Amino acid sequence: MKFIDRLVRDLESPREVRGFGSGWFAGFFAILLGVIGLCFVAALRWQMSFAMPELAAIREWAGFRTLVHFTLLGSYALALLSLLLRPHKALGLTALALSLTATVLGGASVQPHETNEWGIFFGLDFFAVNMVATGLMFAPLERFAPRLREQRLFRPEWNEDLFYYLVSSMLVQVITFLALAPSSYINQHFGWLDATRSTVGGLPWVVQFLLAMVLTDIAQYWFHRLFHRIPFLWGFHAVHHSAKNMDWLAGARMHFIEIVLLRGVTSLPLLTLGFLPSVMQAYVGMVYVYASLVHANVRGNFNRLGKWVVVPRFHHWHHAIEEEGIDKNFAIHFPLLDRIFGTYYFPDDVWPRGYGVPEEVPRGYLAQARYPFVRPRS
Repeated sequence: MKFIDRLVRDLESPREVRGFGSGWFAGFFAILLGVIGLCFVAALRWQMSFAMPELAAIREWAGFRTLVHFTLLGSYALALLSLLLRPHKALGLTALALSLTATVLGGASVQPHETNEWGIFFGLDFFAVNMVATGLMFAPLERFAPRLREQRLFRPEWNEDLFYYLVSSMLVQVITFLALAPSSYINQHFGWLDATRSTVGGLPWVVQFLLAMVLTDIAQYWFHRLFHRIPFLWGFHAVHHSAKNMDWLAGARMHFIEIVLLRGVTSLPLLTLGFLPSVMQAYVGMVYVYASLVHANVRGNFNRLGKWVVVPRFHHWHHAIEEEGIDKNFAIHFPLLDRIFGTYYFPDDVWPRGYGVPEEVPRGYLAQARYPFVRPRS
């Protein structure tokens, strides 16, 4: 535990002691590459257990193993550079351990290890791909165009939110199975929707995409309001609102049960009304990026645009600790819903002073998982 504490302190080092030449950046990127490389090697070795079937095309790509090889080489090189430059060795040693473990498991030339086919997998490769895609997209954006310049990448509670990110990625199969159960039941037992499916499926692609945005926004708006209105449901949603710092990673903090219920409800229009598969895939991809964006620590008031499309400042007010922001701005795409139903709050050029909830939500994933069932009802 002492080494882990030193590692966390090293990652959270103040800006003045982690500039270029200090070995901090070398150590950080060495760890990042080490984690990605280890995830990919494990997914290649135990494909039945740690790899998503949907990502098989990536793993079977001719250049994928070359990419893994250079990822591990980069981790090695940067780890050694960090060890040479930095007086504190926690970053370099951690990265070295990750890349060595990946190499011992077989490295880029690893062969699939025979495992039992249980039909259950944990998306380790999905986690790595997510981290690469969203990290490369939002970490530089928050660094070069931040709203709060003093807020760092490793801000308070970053490790909790990263763990939420890991869990939701690893449990993607379970979450998807549970979330799709309502729509699967409707598709099997409600044949009278066939005419509607035929009509929707015949609409132009762009019209289907916009219609999907509107219908899912309406579904989530009322779902979201229920989680704020009903005390027991609020216990789950309070976990998400307990984040005191807003950035692209904060959106990952969400109770497992809320994730399942939210995706189950909001996917109903997409999966039961006959939208083309390409429309659904494009919408899911857009929402995945959009959810990170609206939580991100990026500047821009967007006073006019924010009246019609959800922008980061609009959603930040939903997370505000100030009384005027409480139970406001439930829409995920179109603020018009909040304007119609009286929950709109978007003052020009003003950002919240702070984020969080008045109640004391405990720290840690397991404690927060229990919280909705043990919180005082008062």
